[in-house]
Amino acid sequence: MVNPGIHFMTNLPSFFVPFVGLILPAIAMASLSLHIQKNKIF
Repeated sequence: MVNPGIHFMTNLPSFFVPFVGLILPAIAMASLSLHIQKNKIF
């Protein structure tokens, strides 16, 4: 019988990598656009 906790930990990177790859750039883009709007560079 396989421990589900260990099975979850081995499957964690396959879930975590796309999450970071999608959410992190979105947060970076949002913070950058807010920073530019606040400083009114353009």
